[in-house]
Amino acid sequence: MKITIDTQLCSGHARCAATAPELFELDDSGYAVPLDGEVPAGREKEAREGAWACPERAITVE
Repeated sequence: MKITIDTQLCSGHARCAATAPELFELDDSGYAVPLDGEVPAGREKEAREGAWACPERAITVE
């Protein structure tokens, strides 16, 4: 499973990082970046919750 963030859509609300801080962090400008593109086993639910927390739907979990 992999996390992808569309940087054109991300507005820096940081809801993903608040929901799943183990999988998302914020860059120096306050925009989301995945901690590691691959989702560790057992963290799939957290990845999906972080993606659903994004109001712009900028996060894809595949």
